[in-house]
Amino acid sequence: MSELWTLSATEIAAKIRAKEVSATEVTKAHLERIDAVNPALNAVVQHMPEEALSAAAAIDADIAAGRKVGSMAGVPVTIKVNVDQTGHATTNGLKLLENLVAEEDSPVVANMRKAGAVIVGRTNTPAFSLRWFTKNDLHGQTLNPHGKHITPGGSSGGAGSSVASGMAAVGHGTDIGGSIRYPAYACGIHGLRPTLGRLPAYNPSGPDRHIGGQLMAVGGPLARSMDDIDLSLRAMAAEDLRDPWYVPAPIDQGDFPRRAALCLRPDGMEITPEIEAALLGAAKDLADAGWEVEEVNCPPMQPAADINAKLWLAEMRQGVDRMVEQENEPDSRHVFSVMQSLSAPVDAAGLLDALRDRVTHLRDWQLFLAQHSVLICPVSGMLPFDQQADVQSAEGFAAIMKAQLTQVAVPALGLPGLAVATGSAAGKPMGVQLLARRYREDILIAAGRDIEAARPAILPVDPQ
Repeated sequence: MSELWTLSATEIAAKIRAKEVSATEVTKAHLERIDAVNPALNAVVQHMPEEALSAAAAIDADIAAGRKVGSMAGVPVTIKVNVDQTGHATTNGLKLLENLVAEEDSPVVANMRKAGAVIVGRTNTPAFSLRWFTKNDLHGQTLNPHGKHITPGGSSGGAGSSVASGMAAVGHGTDIGGSIRYPAYACGIHGLRPTLGRLPAYNPSGPDRHIGGQLMAVGGPLARSMDDIDLSLRAMAAEDLRDPWYVPAPIDQGDFPRRAALCLRPDGMEITPEIEAALLGAAKDLADAGWEVEEVNCPPMQPAADINAKLWLAEMRQGVDRMVEQENEPDSRHVFSVMQSLSAPVDAAGLLDALRDRVTHLRDWQLFLAQHSVLICPVSGMLPFDQQADVQSAEGFAAIMKAQLTQVAVPALGLPGLAVATGSAAGKPMGVQLLARRYREDILIAAGRDIEAARPAILPVDPQ
């Protein structure tokens, strides 16, 4: 049998249910993998081997007794440190919060447990989950297994690094500005940002978020296969009444026209030749699989990105700015300062206008995505960034923001987005992004499977 930590979540769950391997054996293999590679990567920053082995033993006992087990029975997963998990600090990468120990699971953690997943560790995020790079003064810097000079992405950089290196089969992430999709892209795996309301979200340890976070922040999975994205999405998306935004929409919503739109340069954004080649290759994969693919101009993204900045910064200016000063972490201070300079404060009228304009732009996108079941577009305009590229200068940060247009625009619209790994280019991981209308993650996964089928399977990599 292959090393157990190289197996997909879908394979692991099937083998455990068939009694070909025990959940305890799988968990031990992944804990050993963490011991072997995490010192070089620093992706898992809160360890829980005893808890993981206890959870695995409970799965094995249920199977031995003939009791029903969940869809992710025995699958090793990681959880990002910005959501509540009983008995562990919800640090969000902050020294200020290192003693904020959760007394109750967040919905996503509770749902993963109900599905039988085994949590093998909690993963790193930048301070305040603010960047496309993962480093903070509490937990340190996370590295990319494909090369320590490449960012693992952010803010779910620890999740991306842990899954790409085989520490877990599935990683939990959150996304308000690309924080699932970009780490997936940078680490050479897949990552799904679900529709707003698809997954329940709530942190009992802290106050509810302001309107920007409520409208734009979602959780979702990172994994090495589309089957695993599908499997983990279904587990994460179980109803939890603690989230009033939750929408109990079915994941399987029936047939759809196999029509795809390709937009190489949304809003005229600059892309590298390698990214253009990846987009054209993904379009060909879909065409070869029977999709009708048309190159078009999609609705504008910059207005949605501007709304994202207004809502996000309005929330941060309601107390988070004081925490940035108190934490005094140099990178987040720099990033927050530059972000403020790029988006002026909004008054109550400006906030109301932004919320009104959001509906206008979402309407345009809904009509567009009704004609094209899926849009193929860049994840980023640039190859995965070199480490710490955003804190070298204000000009460098502005260039990164320009390259990340599609990352920032999508959350303001509440649309689902899927980062699909397509291989590598110029020594760095490469991928494309797929968008669909709200609650049609099934379309994204179907298209992602067709792109995935044309390429070699994604296997865990050793740190380079």
